[in-house]
Amino acid sequence: MRRRLMPMIVCLVAVALTPRAGSAQQAANGGKNQRAGTSAPVDQRAVSGDELRKMLDTYAMMHAQEQLKISNEQFPKFLMQYKALQDMRRTTSQEHRKQLVELRKQAIDKTSTDAQLKDRLKALHTFEDKSYSDVRKAYDDLDKLLDARQQARFRIFEQQMEQRLVQAARQANGPKAVSPKAVK
Repeated sequence: MRRRLMPMIVCLVAVALTPRAGSAQQAANGGKNQRAGTSAPVDQRAVSGDELRKMLDTYAMMHAQEQLKISNEQFPKFLMQYKALQDMRRTTSQEHRKQLVELRKQAIDKTSTDAQLKDRLKALHTFEDKSYSDVRKAYDDLDKLLDARQQARFRIFEQQMEQRLVQAARQANGPKAVSPKAVK
């Protein structure tokens, strides 16, 4: 099973990270790239981050039923809850990054006061508490649909999917040369 999954993930990540051949030429031609002598446009657009996320989400959802051994009757409810969990994690992660960017800007700004920094830190802490409880609730809602064995399989499945994604991203980026300065 693992050998079948890795190539697919590697391909998805590679497609998203690899710029399409001819995209510079297409841009130079005003977006009108043509096949050898024909007037048919060639679709050479790169996969956006949002499209990659949707592909990976779909991939995960398709394999979740098999991995968790979810019945056909259970699957539609599971699918809705799983998507809600993924969306919750994604939106909280994005908002967390935004708040950290604002905190970084304020920390660098020489005119910001300690009181302003404390307010920003307090807002970040409040957000972290709320987002943690929101994600926890999404997990609880999902767990209500699953028996104990399926819940255990789900946690393992999520961890494996994350590992595969990281591994695929590394493979797609290729081996990195280590500089002599870095090795000491």
